[in-house]
Parts: sequence; structure tokens; C-alpha cells
Amino acid sequence: MGRMNLLSSIVNPQSNQVEGFCLVRSVVQKSNVKGSDYLDFILADAGGEVVAKLWDYSPEQHGSYYPDALVKVRGTINMWKESEQLKIDRIRPVKDGDAVDMSAFVPTAPIAGEVLFDELYRCAEGFHNNDIRMLTQYILRENKEKLIKYPAALKLHHAMRSGLLYHTRTMLQAAKALCDVYEPIYPNLNRDLVYAGIMLHDVAKVEELTVGELGLANGYSMPGQLLGHIAMGVGMLARAAAELMVDEKQTVLLQHILLSHHDTPEHGSPKAPMFPEAEIVSQIDLLDSRLYEMYDALSSVAEGEFSERQWALDNRQLYKHGLE
Repeated sequence: MGRMNLLSSIVNPQSNQVEGFCLVRSVVQKSNVKGSDYLDFILADAGGEVVAKLWDYSPEQHGSYYPDALVKVRGTINMWKESEQLKIDRIRPVKDGDAVDMSAFVPTAPIAGEVLFDELYRCAEGFHNNDIRMLTQYILRENKEKLIKYPAALKLHHAMRSGLLYHTRTMLQAAKALCDVYEPIYPNLNRDLVYAGIMLHDVAKVEELTVGELGLANGYSMPGQLLGHIAMGVGMLARAAAELMVDEKQTVLLQHILLSHHDTPEHGSPKAPMFPEAEIVSQIDLLDSRLYEMYDALSSVAEGEFSERQWALDNRQLYKHGLE
């Protein structure tokens, strides 16, 4: 466990007092031997975690706190059983005006969700097919608030704040490069279908996952458990097409891309890709998710060593070769 950045932010060296923002990992109300209530916290930031105590706790005076909340604290560092402990002097929830960098508290995509959303929306603006453009932009707009912060998964690839759009954007970059290679060979390759299929292939994860304020998934919704994002995405497309009175053919083609993007029934797709654009989306999705899983698994492996077996990668062990 690393040392919290907060604990290095000494504001009063004489009293060992610190002040800063942190994340509530856990909080329990307890009573001491004298019967006085106190809050027993584990607080965290990007540097690590610390046990913290708020003595003589009063809900009226101090407010209420819960896991995954961001707070600002001022406190004093003490040693307890050879470990640092924080005695909280003041605490409050984070306010809208506080300059808080979310990446200091939760795994976050390296590009802001708002920037990713704008990039995808502008790409859709350039579609030649008006029906595909309208459908894509409509669904992006309708889900913007969730899209800019949602992860791509509960635990696996891109399970970080704004991970869903980051995964989508990486796929889109790969698709542009592939289309540059294959379009001169196969002139009928339709870029609008490929790009729109990528932008929409996982969009129903905003309904499948349950996500907290910090942008990390904590489970699946009831429809997410019973239907899954593939079926839910097909439904989203159908509703949007009816609202926009979009041509049925364009809608069905995009629905097929969503249905087939996991490639086989064993991986959750009721249909295998049945036209080239659907195949491209499926293969890029598989490549991007597997590369993420590989580099994530290898990040803690020493050069020349093998990883533990990765169940998400067919139980393979991965080798870190160390070549630049």
C-alpha cells in the first residue's frame, strides 16, 4: 500500500496537519468506551490509503458520509501501532466549485469524456448517408451524460471512468486505418456503416451497467442481467429509427452489426457477421479488448517473466519480452 498524496501535503509542519481531497473507501459509525460516537474511515487517493477517525461525531455538525464519496479533509497525522493514522479535524463533501482531478481517485481514461464525445459526434457529422448520420447522432445525444463517464465493463477491458468512449475511439482510429487499406481493394466498403457500428456497438452499456457518481460500474441493472447490451442496443436502434422515421434497411444493417459484434454464440452474439462491415467491427472490437487485457496483465510482470493465467484470454499465460 502506497502513502497517500494527502499525507505528504503538510500545511502546518509544527502540528503535522494536512489538508486535501480524498475518496471515502469505507466508513462505519462506531462508539468508543465512553459511549461517544465516531466515524471510522478508510480514505484514499492515487497514492494509497489511510485509516482516519472523526471523533465525537455528530450528523448535525459533520454531515453524513458514504463509500465512493469525494471529500475534503483537514486533519493531523498520528502514529498508531506503527502505522500512520489521520485524526480528522474538519471534513466536508466536495463542492461543484472545487478543482478536483478525478484521475487522482479513480482509474480514468487518458482523454476526457467530453473530448471523446465531441470527437465521435464530429465524425458522425461527416457521414454521407443521412439516415445513418441521424441515427448515430441522435443516440449519442440522447445518452451523452452517461457516455462521457461510463466504463466499458464491470471488471474487464476499459473498466475505468470514460472507458466506454475511450474503447470506442480507439476502435474508430483502427477502423479508419483498415478502411484506408481495404477501400481501394473493395470500393463498395461502406465507411459509414463501419464507423456508425463502432460508435453504437456498446452504447447500450449505459443501460446494462449500474454506475456510481465516480464513473465506475458496481453491477448490472435488471434489464442488463436479463437482456444484455447487445439485445438492448438493438432495441435502442429500433426506437430511435421509429422516432426519426429512418429507412428500414439502414436500421437493420446497423442492428445486425450490434447483434454480431461478439462474433459467435459462445461469446454472446446470436448472429455471426454476415457482411464485410460487420466483420470489421467484430474483429476490431476483439483486438482492442484483447490488447487492453494483455497490456494490463503484463503491467505488473517483470521482464522475461510470465503472467498468471488470464481467464479472459482463454486462460493463457502472457510473456513480457521487454523489447522496445
